Amino acid sequence: MIDVSYNPWLHRFAKLLTASTFLLIFIGGLVTSTGSGLSVPDWPTTYGHFMFAFPFSKMVGGILYEHGHRMVASVVGLLTVVLAVWLWVSESRRWVKWFGLGALTAVIAQGVLGGLTVLFQLPTPISVLHGCLAQGFFMMTIAITVFTSRRWCHRNELQRGEDMGQPKLQTLALVTTFVIYLQLVIGAIMRHSGAGLAIPDFPLAFGKIFPPIESQAVAIHFLHRVGALIVSVAILWTSIQIYLHHRKQKKLVNLATTLLVALAVQISLAALTIWTRKAVLPTTLHVATGAFILGSSLVLTLRTHLLLRVTPADARASYVAGKPSTHLT
Repeated sequence: MIDVSYNPWLHRFAKLLTASTFLLIFIGGLVTSTGSGLSVPDWPTTYGHFMFAFPFSKMVGGILYEHGHRMVASVVGLLTVVLAVWLWVSESRRWVKWFGLGALTAVIAQGVLGGLTVLFQLPTPISVLHGCLAQGFFMMTIAITVFTSRRWCHRNELQRGEDMGQPKLQTLALVTTFVIYLQLVIGAIMRHSGAGLAIPDFPLAFGKIFPPIESQAVAIHFLHRVGALIVSVAILWTSIQIYLHHRKQKKLVNLATTLLVALAVQISLAALTIWTRKAVLPTTLHVATGAFILGSSLVLTLRTHLLLRVTPADARASYVAGKPSTHLT
């Protein structure tokens, strides 16, 4: 029997917020890639207009990207307010209520940082913090989506069971998510400090494996490449553990496959970003794919913790009922 806290409409609304946040990250990347961050020099107004009263006829060039980013951000903020209130009123788990308020606090802080970025004319520390918090907020929306899902609401009725192996899959997945986030932080520092082309060739660096570190920009860029290698190893290790020891868990296998494909795409986009001298499309897609990898790894991490509570007896009972426990939705 499903726990009374499960609300399908609430879960769908959380999915909507997550999708909207991913779109916002893509548009934010587009603003940076096109150099449109100061196309609208005032905030919270747009050339003196209330945001949603600004004439569409004037939304051209960089104004289209920057003002469009503000409009989508406002919609995401409104959706977050609705979700936080909805959780507080209807959710039976107190910790989920507070998690919703945490997401609301994060989106408010993100809006303020966005404004400060414009008012102080794109200072690197604030721009980097703005980008990092965007990824953090995205993770929070994904977590809420998982926490409000049917299977997670039902998790308290499951017993602790399946052996995760050594190292435990939960720990490995958590470490992988952590190193991915750190890599995105380094990427934000590289992007906003103008170090994206500090090393102009790929896969080598100035024709070498280890480049001469003659400037801070080169050091940041090379650190990002080293981080990419660490992330690749972490994703490969996690995926191999799933393929070897958890092949019957189709949700985990699908997520591992998704991560591997996304990793290959991300490396290709990194190469294209260098080879095209930071062309807008590959550069922006590189940012968005990084967020997608982070989100997929987080979902995998949360599902491994859910899997820990499924016993063989649960699996057999679920199978008899026509609902295989391998579907951790």
